[in-house]
Amino acid sequence: MASITAADVKKLREISGAGMMDCKKALSATDGDMDAAVDFLRKKGLAAASKKAGRVAAEGSVTALVEGGSGMLLEVNAETDFVSKNDQFNDFVSTLGQLVLNEKPADVEALKALAFPGEEGTVAEALARRIATIGENMNIRRFALVEGDVVASYVHGGGRIGVLVALAGEATDALKEVARGIAMHVAAVNPLCVSREDMPADAVEREKAVLSERALASGKPANIVEKIVTGQLNKFYAESCLLEQDYVVNSDLKVGEALKQAQPGASIISVVRYALGEGIEKEEADFAAEVAAQVQGG
Repeated sequence: MASITAADVKKLREISGAGMMDCKKALSATDGDMDAAVDFLRKKGLAAASKKAGRVAAEGSVTALVEGGSGMLLEVNAETDFVSKNDQFNDFVSTLGQLVLNEKPADVEALKALAFPGEEGTVAEALARRIATIGENMNIRRFALVEGDVVASYVHGGGRIGVLVALAGEATDALKEVARGIAMHVAAVNPLCVSREDMPADAVEREKAVLSERALASGKPANIVEKIVTGQLNKFYAESCLLEQDYVVNSDLKVGEALKQAQPGASIISVVRYALGEGIEKEEADFAAEVAAQVQGG
């Protein structure tokens, strides 16, 4: 039997885009014959991942997992929304989410380097195998970890939006209930920040400039303009800051009031909201051209 070197495995990975363990198995099965190893991988559908890597993946799923005072939010992307209904994809995302919560990796690259539970090789290699099998480019885009006395999650639209909320306070049923409600509120309203103190200074200055210019254009005196701007700025805060917004679960209350009613002294530690594919530039599909190309090719 031919000796399989690390350089051989590396070369086959570069050619095929398949995972390290799959390349090693292919070379062993073909006695080190590189061309035969490529064919071996192609027959198993494992050589296709690299060809899909350049395709835009803006669909997929956002998932959340909470255990005690720890929570995890994860986004894994694919090319089409059909993948979110694929059991193999969903099992992969579920296993990945548990791994994130258990191991708490520093970032996505650290996550990809971890061993994937129940399989040989790393998370990155497990991902490559799913890409080849499912037939779409896939990407582990981001994840977030939060800690608190009470942690709640909410996932909307089958994974289109996911939210994590961490609160400080005694873990009573009332506080757990309002934590869940705040997560639902954040999913629906998407506040800019938790409180006025958290509002970015440049956002405040930009809003002030717009309001001032609009008020001055009305021809009112400077002292009146100042009062108008102050009033409108308060309205801006009320619309943008989580604690000052009308609570979607009970519109008679502000979010801050609902939190205080649930438990005086409780506070929000962190809020994370992911919307699936946000910020990813999606390709516009020309279906007529696709059909024409298939007809000409077939």
